[in-house]
Amino acid sequence: MSDSGWPADRIDTDHAHSARIYDYILGGKDYYPADREAGDAMAREWPAFPVHMRANRDWMNRAVRWLAEEAGVRQFLDIGTGIPTSPNLHEIAQSVAPESRVVYVDNDPIVLTLSQGLLSSTPEGRTTYIEADFQHPEAVLESDEFRKTLDLSRPVALTVIAIVHFVLDEDDAVGIVRRLLEPLPAGSYLAMTIGTADFAPEEVGRVAGEYAARGMPMRLRTMEEAHEFFEGLELAGPGIVQVHKWHPDGTGEQGIRDEDVAMYGAVARKP
Repeated sequence: MSDSGWPADRIDTDHAHSARIYDYILGGKDYYPADREAGDAMAREWPAFPVHMRANRDWMNRAVRWLAEEAGVRQFLDIGTGIPTSPNLHEIAQSVAPESRVVYVDNDPIVLTLSQGLLSSTPEGRTTYIEADFQHPEAVLESDEFRKTLDLSRPVALTVIAIVHFVLDEDDAVGIVRRLLEPLPAGSYLAMTIGTADFAPEEVGRVAGEYAARGMPMRLRTMEEAHEFFEGLELAGPGIVQVHKWHPDGTGEQGIRDEDVAMYGAVARKP
């Protein structure tokens, strides 16, 4: 056991993990040889893989800033948080509104071990971490951390970024997202990125094959299927688009081609 109370043997360093592959591609340091090998293999199959990963991260930064600045949201529920990479969601939100509150959720033991990077809140705001599985929303919604941190009389932004492509049809990703949205009040928002093979089907298909070979099967979705997540919600402009086309602000990577990005992104308001 570490000083944080987590069992070290829960972290499987022999097999690649999606969050650690993401960390490796983004230039982080919290990955293992299996993750580096997987990331390199995926980049060989699709050289734009790092561009795609960075575009998704840049979208998160812009979407959270938009939610805080333009929509006035002060509470966030972040599902599938992943390994802390500065700026983290709370850092972006609290840079706009220091009183912002953030609940992070992930089920990866390594994220728990690094969660101190997610808990450095401003004095005015608050952050907390829930170790729970996205596919069991009740574990999130019934937790003390959720109930004590978020005020459900005020809007909450539910952020589900780069995760639903790891949820297969039999596990009903749309139903899971709707269950998480259900208790959130009117005026809340859903912000999502959704994996797709619409723009580079062969290359992205090979990357999906690399994930599947390592025990991480993927369900990539079409534009029509992406719309299912937002039924009954009010899409903010420009609607569902590839992540690099959503409110570009000139701070991200420039000259990105459509075929270099395999992720849709959108933000929508709960009426």
